[in-house]
Amino acid sequence: MLPLTLLAARKLQAFLTDNDALRLEIVNLAQSAGVAVPPITSDQILLSSAAREIGDREIEFAYPRVCLYSSHIRNTQQEKFRSFSGGVVVVAEIWSTGNLVDESDQWIHYYIEALTSILRANIGDWGDGFLFSGIYDVQIQPPKIGGLGYVELARLTCNLNVSLN
Repeated sequence: MLPLTLLAARKLQAFLTDNDALRLEIVNLAQSAGVAVPPITSDQILLSSAAREIGDREIEFAYPRVCLYSSHIRNTQQEKFRSFSGGVVVVAEIWSTGNLVDESDQWIHYYIEALTSILRANIGDWGDGFLFSGIYDVQIQPPKIGGLGYVELARLTCNLNVSLN
């Protein structure tokens, strides 16, 4: 069995990549607003906690992208006779880039809305003892020089409740 921290991030990855869900959600949002937004395809949704500087130089990640990883794990023993009863925090780092600061600054909001829309549609049991309550937090950082000119990051964190024998 995969470690809890990998399994949690993979569960979120599955929701975003199954039937190219994130790409389709971005395309639908952009079309309804009458704007052009570069989509994030399933192969741009990665299990990695590599910082932008490392991902750009060493791994050569493409833009836009979503990097998924687990940042915290806590066994609170809420259920006394379980081997693990607590939570795992999963992080989705959404990276946007454009030639102009206005591009990356606008596109990041479509990426956030698409990802959170998929999360809202999947509140509840994620299987294998994982439960998503629907609570998430998004922090948006201002654009910086990088990527294709300017790069912007939005960091989404969500807590998964976990109960395992």
